[in-house]
Amino acid sequence: MAGPWKDARGVIVTTTPTVEGRPVQEYCGIVVGEVIVGANLFRDLFANIRDIVGGRSGSYERILADARNQAIEELQAEAASRGGNAVVGVDLDYEVIGDTGSMLMVSASGTAVKV
Repeated sequence: MAGPWKDARGVIVTTTPTVEGRPVQEYCGIVVGEVIVGANLFRDLFANIRDIVGGRSGSYERILADARNQAIEELQAEAASRGGNAVVGVDLDYEVIGDTGSMLMVSASGTAVKV
């Protein structure tokens, strides 16, 4: 079944160093998926209002979730292109970039393996 942690190709993604019950047969190398998204003026405006009155910023949460899923999909595609069917030891990083901090980078990295 495809989903954020296993795609249509069957590439498993896990933060653990192994896939339980499936020993690593071959290491295929380090793989990375990176996504950079820009902040929207209107989304920023409403987020600032949320900061004043309290509450969660649903629009930013959706952007973060979308960026994270895209980074994981890139990671899975790179692993499959190297012959792997899993990515172990996955690390997710979030960075604010740009002169005004208006861009967000989501990076997913791990080791592609055959299990």
